[in-house]
Amino acid sequence: MNEILTWDDLNKFEIDDLDRVNGFNNSYANLRLFGHTENDVIVTLYRDRHSWCPYCQKIWLWLEYKRIPYRIKKINMFCYGQKETWFLDKVRSGKLPAIEFKGQIVTESDNIIAFLENEFGALGSFITSSHLKKTRELEREIFRSWCNWLCRESFNFIDNSFRKKRFKESISKFDEILGASESGFIDPAESSSSELVPGIGDIIFIPYMERMNASLSYYKGFNLRSNYRYIDKWLTLIEGTSTYRGTQGDFHTHSHDLPPQMGGCYKESNEKQIAFSKSIDTGEGLGYFEFNKNYDSKYYAKFALKRIIKHKNNLIKVNPHDKEYFEESLRSALTHMITGEIRIPEKLSGKSLRYLKNRISVPRDMPIISARLLRQSLNKIELLDQNNEVDKIPLKHRYDQDPKNFISN
Repeated sequence: MNEILTWDDLNKFEIDDLDRVNGFNNSYANLRLFGHTENDVIVTLYRDRHSWCPYCQKIWLWLEYKRIPYRIKKINMFCYGQKETWFLDKVRSGKLPAIEFKGQIVTESDNIIAFLENEFGALGSFITSSHLKKTRELEREIFRSWCNWLCRESFNFIDNSFRKKRFKESISKFDEILGASESGFIDPAESSSSELVPGIGDIIFIPYMERMNASLSYYKGFNLRSNYRYIDKWLTLIEGTSTYRGTQGDFHTHSHDLPPQMGGCYKESNEKQIAFSKSIDTGEGLGYFEFNKNYDSKYYAKFALKRIIKHKNNLIKVNPHDKEYFEESLRSALTHMITGEIRIPEKLSGKSLRYLKNRISVPRDMPIISARLLRQSLNKIELLDQNNEVDKIPLKHRYDQDPKNFISN
């Protein structure tokens, strides 16, 4: 007996069900009420199914911080699946995000926020406020300098150094703005419980700052938190809100979902880049650099387990490697995650575990800490297999993440 826990054994590690509708912000909800009734819902948010789209995240956060009841309909992005015909009939451009309000369709994230502000009031300031003009211009400047450094291949040291310098100049301006803020936020708003939360000035920055921190760590060995004190403080404040954590991706997800969206990401090989990318790919993660909050490991391990059990039949079905070995190898990894014990399968497939590890998508599948713990356990068991064949993640598309196998007709 290798004493790997059975599915019945694993099912005994229970946690309370998540209240998707009225509880903490989460990626699984199709309806959010905040204590209202369904009759009060007049907004529908159309966002991408995998929670990869930064512009969708902006609208998602705004609705959550404002606690506006809304419905969610999830749509494919072109890079991982065919866009739904019914959505193209409704929104010809296929652009995400989109909202529907009393039969009216609005697209483009800034236009959506301005529209919602007109209906429900501002979150902090109005997006068109004159005092936010320079802040919004800076966000675009930082975005452009990030793209130039990350997504354009450098053919010599001088060219790369110039792009890095331009990015550092831009991001330093943001750090200075945050350093001058008493609250630590750019444009704080007051929640229903009178606590300060991010306002629209912050929400403008959050999605791409999250992706910059991940991608520059992985591809360049440059981490925002370790280089910019006030950005670190700002990220920590935002991570302190469950609203943001419900939308937050992890470094592994962003490092590998960005190339097909951005047209490519280029590595700058150096000591930190090699160490950071290895830690991200193995599932170890970058700890505090990635997420700065204390957490209950047992709870998040059980959360990951519950999500795997829910989808285990489809996970086994779609895994292309060693199907006859994958089920037992997966249970071995889950046994380690829950008990801390290593119980080696009689028929081990590291390759099939590697495939799964590389396709956990945060927050689509589970929260950032749950994914970290699951990836670490998958990695622990996969390394016991002498077959260390590399699982190549596509760079030009992510059709390997097509959700069709996990969606009911």
